[in-house]
Amino acid sequence: MPSIRGRIALVCSKINRDFNSITVVAVAKGRTSEQIKEAFEAGITDIGENRVQEAFTKYYRLPITDYRLPKIKWHMVGHLQTNKVKDAVKIFDLIHSIDSVRLAKEIDKEAARINKIQDILIEVKTSPEATKLGLKPNEAIEVIKEISEFKNIKIKGLMTIAPLVDNPEKTRPYFIKLRETRDRINELTNYELRILSMGMTDDFEVAIEEGSTMVRIGRAIFES
Repeated sequence: MPSIRGRIALVCSKINRDFNSITVVAVAKGRTSEQIKEAFEAGITDIGENRVQEAFTKYYRLPITDYRLPKIKWHMVGHLQTNKVKDAVKIFDLIHSIDSVRLAKEIDKEAARINKIQDILIEVKTSPEATKLGLKPNEAIEVIKEISEFKNIKIKGLMTIAPLVDNPEKTRPYFIKLRETRDRINELTNYELRILSMGMTDDFEVAIEEGSTMVRIGRAIFES
């Protein structure tokens, strides 16, 4: 974790950004509750999970009760199926992967049942890869307008996943596209989307240079 902080600090100093403007989400897919606890004690407060059931198990195994430590914030960073929404809204502070009005409607319904306002990000497909999910950039505005009418959802920003490449520099166009999509939405609407969730272990430095406010890092945290 110290090396990740150092790398983020170096990038921020180069582009004159505040280090504290970057949230590090430690992606804990396949990691144990003990590993998460170690990361938490090292200063990580945001944990990302790809699967609801795995997150559910860890959530209830990790009752952090030390009043000196901040609360863990849980992030759903993987694809969310509608049949998992009921459990997801019980534990996740932020759901990154909303890619349809149908999914958002289900989240709104389940959040209303527990009197919760669920924070979400809209997933945008910025790369041409067939395996990538998300809305096309030109679809995002209309979908966001529709989702914003739901009373138990709050749209906080956008998320994207860049393709796997042999050189992190090649991911730059995809991060630029997400930032430009966010800026266009903010310009054409009354929304103020602040979060750009983009950048992972292999490309987070490029993502930060292009405006990322939230990076999702797994291997570089848990295997360092």
